[in-house]
Amino acid sequence: MSTTSPTDVAALPVAPRRPLLELVRRRPEVITFVLLVAICVAVAIANPAFLQPSSLIDIGRASVVMGLFALGVFIILAAGGIDVSFTAIAAFTMYSLTLLVKNHFPDAPMALIVLAAVIGGAGLGVVNGLLVHYLRVPSLIVTIGTQYLFRGILLAFIGTVWIMSLPPQMGAFGRMPLLQFDAADGRTITLPFYFLVLPIAALVTWWMLNRTLMGRAIFAVGGNASVAERLGYNLRTIHIFLFAYAGGLAGLAGIIHTCANRQANPFDLVGSEINVIAAVVLGGARITGGTGSVLGTLLGVLLVVVVNSVLVMVGIPSTWQRVVVGGFILLAAAFFVFSQKKT
Repeated sequence: MSTTSPTDVAALPVAPRRPLLELVRRRPEVITFVLLVAICVAVAIANPAFLQPSSLIDIGRASVVMGLFALGVFIILAAGGIDVSFTAIAAFTMYSLTLLVKNHFPDAPMALIVLAAVIGGAGLGVVNGLLVHYLRVPSLIVTIGTQYLFRGILLAFIGTVWIMSLPPQMGAFGRMPLLQFDAADGRTITLPFYFLVLPIAALVTWWMLNRTLMGRAIFAVGGNASVAERLGYNLRTIHIFLFAYAGGLAGLAGIIHTCANRQANPFDLVGSEINVIAAVVLGGARITGGTGSVLGTLLGVLLVVVVNSVLVMVGIPSTWQRVVVGGFILLAAAFFVFSQKKT
């Protein structure tokens, strides 16, 4: 029987330790954070006005609706699916609810309107969940279909006319300040009260994913749905919950969008799906499922919002903004994939 001496052990090759790459593997949102900080520092050096409170508040305000969308997309990605119908759900909910309140319930309290938006969005999400489960086809195919279905029903049977005059309580909610102060140039800078909705939704989503059995089930299904089913997880319940939760967040985002813009436009939010999905992926969630975090998702949203804000600030024409954003997303995603492979 052979033995190995201490000298022999010392002579054996030792795999190089790469703590940074290991950190990136375990916490992929680190890449997003580094990119975000690097962009902010570069822009602040080139244009110190970027760090003014008014600019930062504008970024925070622009992050609310995209952030709510992204949280819903993230939990579906974590389960190995993908949803592109959330903007249709938001448009359907915000327009039909605004029309209902304006014509039939003008004195409805704002809390009830918000609750109705969440329930309405969740109801449309349940349709997605049932179709995904019983049709046994990829959720991308199902939600492409329901996106056209929901939008078609909205435009054909509910209305296509912009509602420029909102019920008073909805307009007041959109203007309600959380923080307000006067800038040096005399302008009044306001951080709206509805900004609180995003951190509250993020905390609820984090708690659900990290402190409940449903959260474990979501990541288990994202890792391997067949194994998760053999372990006793009810895929029907998980699919319904996933899409209902994402639909509820979409309905909430839709009504906030309406109150913030003080109008209900059934054609709004079309085309923002790619930005939202890109934000979630750049935040560390894999399309294949089973990974990601709420913090990474919020960082991805901030990254996309900051890039868009910078493009507006430097005066890049709108026709070129999508080109620049698309190129940046491709480069950032390539860097993310390269870092993952190196680990």
